[in-house]
Amino acid sequence: MGQDRGKYDFYIGLGLAVSSSIFIGGSFILKKKGLLRLAKKGSMRAGQGGHAYLKEWLWWAGLLSMGAGEAANFAAYAFAPATLVTPLGALSVLVSAVLSSYFLNERLNLHGKLGCLLSILGSTTMVIHAPQEEEISSLEHMAKKLVDPGFFMFATLVIIVALVFIFYVGPRHGQTNILVYITICSVIGALSVSCVKGLGIAIKEAIAGKPVLGNPLAWILLLGLVGCVSTQINYLNKALDIFNTSLVTPIYYVFFTTSVLTCSAILFKEWEHMGTDDVIGTLSGFLTIIVGIFLLHAFKDISISLATLAVSMRKDERTSTAANGMASHSTYELLNNDSIDDVEGREVGLPFDSVSRRNGAMTSS
Repeated sequence: MGQDRGKYDFYIGLGLAVSSSIFIGGSFILKKKGLLRLAKKGSMRAGQGGHAYLKEWLWWAGLLSMGAGEAANFAAYAFAPATLVTPLGALSVLVSAVLSSYFLNERLNLHGKLGCLLSILGSTTMVIHAPQEEEISSLEHMAKKLVDPGFFMFATLVIIVALVFIFYVGPRHGQTNILVYITICSVIGALSVSCVKGLGIAIKEAIAGKPVLGNPLAWILLLGLVGCVSTQINYLNKALDIFNTSLVTPIYYVFFTTSVLTCSAILFKEWEHMGTDDVIGTLSGFLTIIVGIFLLHAFKDISISLATLAVSMRKDERTSTAANGMASHSTYELLNNDSIDDVEGREVGLPFDSVSRRNGAMTSS
């Protein structure tokens, strides 16, 4: 029964993670549309410190969509391990890429379609090899994990990096380097996932009738989650306002997922319960997703499709044939000129030979 319940929870978490990606992918488009409308009106942009987007209903629609996605994501962490839930965020990248091609006039070329296919294959591989057992089942167990020296050092490092980027690197390079704001969102996101995981466990205990509201850890996790999510929303808005959506989304996914997988390995130690084949399969799936996302966006400005690829191949064949024809024609002309020169040489040489022979005859005579 316990094993069946574990599989049941696993598939619930999987379904919630997929629905979360759909909502979050759509939220990027809605928020970007709202920010573009504000830019046309001449309002101070979010990248310059403005908050006019708070009066734009499209931005609020995007925020609500992201809230629904995050709620589904929140619930998914309560049922499935972080190693499974977080990488499935790649589906939000696919949703964002497809919708942006329709609503933001950002083309999805052949490389992008191949990238989507690879991302889906990588996500499927990770689902197959992800751990299906939860290790942390109570807040007391979560509290022991949070004071573990390894996680304490990791959390301290994350906070230091975030503060350095917020107060030193951001004001100097945030407007020109896309990695600055995305790094802030990603490292803080690792802590937010930890808070979500703990709150998910608290909700499950509350449903089971255990006294959760009197536990200080539940409130600490809630406050930590609010602070982390607020920071992520602020700096993600800045990144979306300054840079292209199809560029922000994949880089954010790679950085955020890497941070969460690192945090999961240190805090939840889910990797310790995985076999060698599952570890290799999970890493291979993650790398496949990264390659897919790279193809999806690295060549996004190149207009290429199966039709244009076929036309290009035909043009290359024609060019090659024409070049061979020109080479043959040049060779023919060269040989023809050599023949004419030969004939002319012989025609010019004959009188001299006759004179020589005549002179010889005259001399002998």
